[in-house]
Amino acid sequence: MVMTMVPLLAALSILQMVSGSVLEAFEQVLLTNPALLILVPVQIGTAGNLGSIMCSRLSTQLHLGTFELALDNPEVRSNSGAVLGLGITVFALVGIAAWAIGRALGGTLSLVEVLTISLVSGTLLAVFVIVVSLVAVSTSYRLGYNPDDTTIPVVTNVCDITGVLILFAVISVVL
Repeated sequence: MVMTMVPLLAALSILQMVSGSVLEAFEQVLLTNPALLILVPVQIGTAGNLGSIMCSRLSTQLHLGTFELALDNPEVRSNSGAVLGLGITVFALVGIAAWAIGRALGGTLSLVEVLTISLVSGTLLAVFVIVVSLVAVSTSYRLGYNPDDTTIPVVTNVCDITGVLILFAVISVVL
């Protein structure tokens, strides 16, 4: 397991540095809009949690022999629908909370702007989480690795950087 995880964690650490560089590039936007500053850790944390849930469920199905990577597989469809529904619900609530806290801190963004940014970026991120989780579990199994050991670190780290990129892409369009 150590021989598997060390190179994987080293590569993921490099991805984390890229994510930090993106955040630094948007530092001024975040500092002038407190609601957006609140969204960053919550969005990427929630995406990581959704990815962990999806990978755990898929790994369990794989070990039970019920996992098959196919769009017509009812188990894959139900898990994907659950993650997407949970993501939309959570990202809507996060948007409202970020707007309220941002206003209390002197922010000027409207509820519609913050809610749109949170919902659109969160929904895109939830779809990305589903795809990455399916690919990670399937690839890990095909390469002979235990998905329980490899998929959650991969999905959470990939979602960190992708979450930041998606969030700032949506911010650029909305603002």
